[in-house]
Amino acid sequence: MRAIWKGAVAFGLVNVPVKVYSATEDHDISLHQVHDRDGGRIRYQRRCEVCGEVVDFKHIDKAFDDGEHTVVLTDEDIASLPVERSREIEVVEFVPSEQIDPIMLDRAYYLEPDSASTKAYVLLRRTLQETDRTAIVQFSLRQKSRLAALRVRGDVLMLQTLLWDDEVREASFPALEEKVRISAKEKEMSAALVDSFSTDFDPENFTDEYQAQLRTLIDAKIEKGDTLDTEETFGRSEEEEDGDNVLDLMEALRRSVEKNREKKADAKKAAGTSRKKGA
Repeated sequence: MRAIWKGAVAFGLVNVPVKVYSATEDHDISLHQVHDRDGGRIRYQRRCEVCGEVVDFKHIDKAFDDGEHTVVLTDEDIASLPVERSREIEVVEFVPSEQIDPIMLDRAYYLEPDSASTKAYVLLRRTLQETDRTAIVQFSLRQKSRLAALRVRGDVLMLQTLLWDDEVREASFPALEEKVRISAKEKEMSAALVDSFSTDFDPENFTDEYQAQLRTLIDAKIEKGDTLDTEETFGRSEEEEDGDNVLDLMEALRRSVEKNREKKADAKKAAGTSRKKGA
């Protein structure tokens, strides 16, 4: 696995340096869109509505539109936000684990200790286990402020991001307001049916039948010879197409480094000037 973020869990004056990894992955077979007549690959283009040109990602900024004004936000604008610069997973509170409604659970991440000593990591893990508490934390990841549950899975601390309260819809269905009479016999039979299906949950007993059948279908078509030549129908591979952008990326990185050095130098000058004025 590859770490996607590095920081520290902070509760009180205790810091636990960690690396963050995605805990889940998508197993769906990747399918492309093609022209039904000749099998040619269908590609989407990022085209500017003003000049009509196809735009590279490096020239794309984000914008907010309120219907009257459009505010353009560059990568530098977003990176300047204080919360975006923070590398801290701040513990806000510890709550009983059963109080977290599963509907709020979103993406899961593993936390790996990122220091020579794992003592603080193990201490936090054991404390959560023995108190049956879940830590509610806040942090910033991928240009978003996140609310998350910090909990234990086996020997690993993990983060489970939570939906914000206003992201969970209220369920209001008129049909559920009707009074329904259920007899004792019906409840007894329903309980018996539940009992007949009762067992311990083992996720290994379940498979994604659609993906398995899709793979069987693809393999059968390959064996039958019902295939197209990828190079002829899809054109150049994405790696080849992106090759022209390698130098541009290196140049962008070089300029970013130089720009960062200039900012640091300017900051030092400003700090020196400020000290002289104060003296």
